[in-house]
Amino acid sequence: MLLYFVRHGDPIYNPDQLTPLGHRQAEAIGKRLSLFGVDKVFSSTSKRAYQTALPTSEICKREITQLDFAHEDHAWKQLCVTMPDGNQTWAFRYPPTAQLFVSKEMRDLGDKWYTHPEIEKYHFEKGIERIQNETDNLLLSLGYKHVREKNLYEAVNPNEDRVAFFAHEGFASAFLSCLLDIPYPMFSVHFGLTHSSLTVIEFREEFGFVIPKVLTSGNDSHLYREGIMTGYQNRIKY
Repeated sequence: MLLYFVRHGDPIYNPDQLTPLGHRQAEAIGKRLSLFGVDKVFSSTSKRAYQTALPTSEICKREITQLDFAHEDHAWKQLCVTMPDGNQTWAFRYPPTAQLFVSKEMRDLGDKWYTHPEIEKYHFEKGIERIQNETDNLLLSLGYKHVREKNLYEAVNPNEDRVAFFAHEGFASAFLSCLLDIPYPMFSVHFGLTHSSLTVIEFREEFGFVIPKVLTSGNDSHLYREGIMTGYQNRIKY
């Protein structure tokens, strides 16, 4: 199985929808995914993610299954920190927390990173547990049972499906870290996803088990192909 994780296109957050640029990005990723086809299409219940999934759904003639656990509002409530000015931001984007996330003391805690004294006051453990359980349920429905104590998956129904999942960067940091068994602090600080970018994860069965492998992360070559502006968060051009 190949899992295609796609971040939504360029957004307007209020009201929740894509910008004209975001719609062009959605069309570009739809063309890219249609080259080999997809068997299943999932999106979060947010409008911006659903709109990003629509071109892929229409071109590949696959219905979109919406998953509310992937809606970014839920992750936002559980994985944010409050700054001194009273505003909130993702923990991995707030420099003091990000520096703590990459510290040796945090690394030494491994999977129990949320027990750090400066982290326990937040709802991170509950948020990660929620996403972990829902991620495991999704993967099981696709044929792969997570064996957490071994950091791999039992291939209960191995297949060659191509599955597209459209959601959000803040959610993805938790979702992909859970899926790959990489502690959230490490993943969230070191990996970013620009708008409409594609991350491909291979579930290749060997001796009845799967260790997921990332084949490409945050790739936006479909934008180059269509002559659309590229760059991380519309901030860094490359």
